[in-house]
Amino acid sequence: MAFSEKMKIISSASAKLPTEFGNFNVIAFSTEDKLNHAALVSGQAIGKSNVLVRIHSECLTGDVFHSMKCDCRKQLEAAVKKISKEGGIIVYLRQEGRGIGLYNKIRAYGLQEKGMDTVEANTKLGFDADERDYLIAADILRHLKVKSVRLMTNNPEKVSCLEKSGIKVEKRIPILTRSNRFNKKYLESKKKKLGHFMGA
Repeated sequence: MAFSEKMKIISSASAKLPTEFGNFNVIAFSTEDKLNHAALVSGQAIGKSNVLVRIHSECLTGDVFHSMKCDCRKQLEAAVKKISKEGGIIVYLRQEGRGIGLYNKIRAYGLQEKGMDTVEANTKLGFDADERDYLIAADILRHLKVKSVRLMTNNPEKVSCLEKSGIKVEKRIPILTRSNRFNKKYLESKKKKLGHFMGA
């Protein structure tokens, strides 16, 4: 995982966003990395403590095209449903392919088709196993004056990064999805090589 200095938020814009799961306020952020990250807010979460939060990295193939090679869409949908009911924030980071971008992600997919796992493919292309920077998410949460969170994640790096950034993680809430024949190896690699918690 890549660490950087605090990502400066240049400006933000907000609007109401009705969805099939409920009504949200969407806030788009103009940041120094020019990627326009976003936050989906349900209920009275801004300025609160112990906020239910999901930090989700963009996955075009999963989130939009319903790819079965990963569990990204399943995790996002579960988070949207839960946060719609209970209130909270989804921080949506434009960090496709664990931060290597869509083009390189598809290159990595090609290597996976030849037998490599997701970590081996990324490193073969010259990247770290995970290039994402969650300090951006921490900066967004600070901007929203969130004091502490209940974080919906299986990824220990998200917990660690928020804690190091001064945002207390009161509780980690797992997001469990069922594997399929296309993503079984991918999920096993996340558990064994990236240390993700794949159980309760």
